[in-house]
Amino acid sequence: MAITKTDFIEFSRCPRYVALEKVKQERLDADVSYEEYKNKEYRDSLEELLASMYEQEEDNNKLINKIDITNRQLEAMMDYYKKVESEAGKLVEKMFPGKTIYALETKNQESFDFSYRGLKFLCYVDIYNEQKDTINIIEVKATTSKKYVNLQGSYPKGPKYSIFTQKNNIYTLKEYVKDYPLEEEMPWSIYEERKEKLKDRFGIGSYIYDLAVQRFIIEGEYKESKNEEKLKNINYYLAVLNADYRFDGTYENNVPIYSKDQNGNELITLFDMNELTKELLPNIKKDADNIYQNLKESNAAPCPLGSFCKFKKQTQCKFFTPICGSEIPKKNSSLSYIHNGRGFKDENGQYHKGLQLINEGYRNLMDIPEHWIKNPNHKIQRECYSKKEIYINREKIRKGIEQLEYPIYHLDFETFPCPVPRFKGESPFTQSPFEFSLHIETSPGKCDCYKDNIVFLAKTMKDEREELIQTLLHNVDVNKGTLFAQNVAFEKGRIKELANIFPNYKEDLMKLYDRGFDLIWLVNNNQKLYEELGFTKEAKTINYYHKDLSGSYSIKKTLPIFSKLSYENLDVKNGTEAIIEYANYNKMTKEELTLKQEALRIYCRQDTWAMVEILNALRKLSIECTKIA
Repeated sequence: MAITKTDFIEFSRCPRYVALEKVKQERLDADVSYEEYKNKEYRDSLEELLASMYEQEEDNNKLINKIDITNRQLEAMMDYYKKVESEAGKLVEKMFPGKTIYALETKNQESFDFSYRGLKFLCYVDIYNEQKDTINIIEVKATTSKKYVNLQGSYPKGPKYSIFTQKNNIYTLKEYVKDYPLEEEMPWSIYEERKEKLKDRFGIGSYIYDLAVQRFIIEGEYKESKNEEKLKNINYYLAVLNADYRFDGTYENNVPIYSKDQNGNELITLFDMNELTKELLPNIKKDADNIYQNLKESNAAPCPLGSFCKFKKQTQCKFFTPICGSEIPKKNSSLSYIHNGRGFKDENGQYHKGLQLINEGYRNLMDIPEHWIKNPNHKIQRECYSKKEIYINREKIRKGIEQLEYPIYHLDFETFPCPVPRFKGESPFTQSPFEFSLHIETSPGKCDCYKDNIVFLAKTMKDEREELIQTLLHNVDVNKGTLFAQNVAFEKGRIKELANIFPNYKEDLMKLYDRGFDLIWLVNNNQKLYEELGFTKEAKTINYYHKDLSGSYSIKKTLPIFSKLSYENLDVKNGTEAIIEYANYNKMTKEELTLKQEALRIYCRQDTWAMVEILNALRKLSIECTKIA
């Protein structure tokens, strides 16, 4: 069987994956065409790209974690992934002499394969560079350097230092740099702890594992063909987007030209993964042996859930929801307790958390032993569920609402986190606003869905940010009122970015920025705010809870409780669909574009109107006490 790199990663997830995939004997005996390989790789690349889009902005909870990939998403986003690959190829040609091979859709990519235990392993290399005595293997990933550079350590209370150092646009682990004074920056134990994260194939180390699989296959071919001399001079690199890069706005024929920025940063940067992939090779060989065994046994019997499931991640195993995790309740499971990353401590001082709870039989919210529940918010959740009651701290909600200054500007941005910067001042994955909706509430409850609403929507995919800013500032008074949003940190983040890119508007934009207030502070909590308002013990507890929230205060969960509004009948139903429609602008007919743009306006308007309705409902609840019948 020709097992591609993508197959290898999936087949080695867990013991039952191969059996659930139902790999047939004829497939075991067949080779794989280049077209089939690239189709798998492109789909895998898109999942990686979408995961990177979501992970860059931790404060954007409007984007869902796991979405189904459609052909329209492939069509909309793959061009950007190819752009990352081509820019990486150009950079490698500049950095390394010799022959460089990189191709996006042709069979010119360098490929490697070898047989192991009767299985054929196959991979194509994104970028292959060959010099007189050296081969460079470069794997391109549409993520940013931030995820690796931000792995830091220090002496207690000392400054933080990255475990990587950079020279000539190549990052290297500090222990492999000759005479680097590593222990002057952090204890070796802390460095090792951070480095170990890079070996977690189901966490931050997933792309490094990917490259290590390639190394396993490449070394396998050279050994099989008796070319072991070449193994002495092969280097392995990850090519990723440089988080520090700022696009200067240079175009040729309307196409961005990614020259070095004013600080000397390249769009793409490399990470030297020679030693790390070498350290991972024993794990890769063990996984290859497991694949052989799993193919031979084809055992679909359940196995314990674990990190390999990638639960609630964009790269979640496709069998988790329909099969392996099907017994986890969709609402009010043991995983629904608020902010419970540490889990529950039992009477022996041991913690039980995440999917471990499911493996141990604690599936429902009420399955958790009562004496494990110590957190006051968890006690509230449990009581609301068991007694079918709503918890309301009317005084906190009322005091919170009193902090709102009128007019209230209910604001929601729709943004496009493009992997490569499109406009001047942007970096990779900048959340570039292309639409906003603004509902203006002049006094409590005085706001009309249509008359008091302004929607700005970019008409094209060209740079319309300045017009967006002008429209926003024209309709708000930055010297009074409240900027109000669900998850206001996201809206404030976009305002601050625009202020830095467009200095002529910075003063007014930052005045608006300073007036931010979060709807979540009224429903969930903001300890600092409520301590300032005179609350003591209650400052730490949530303000409102209904069992249908199931531990979440997302708009998807809060809206049905406070309003009859629904997104189900809309043509654009969520932020991900909004991104895809915008990204497809240039692929639409004039008629399609008109219809889709109206759908985008309706969707964004509903986002801010939903906040108006929730705020009105909270005003009423702050003076009433309601129970579920």
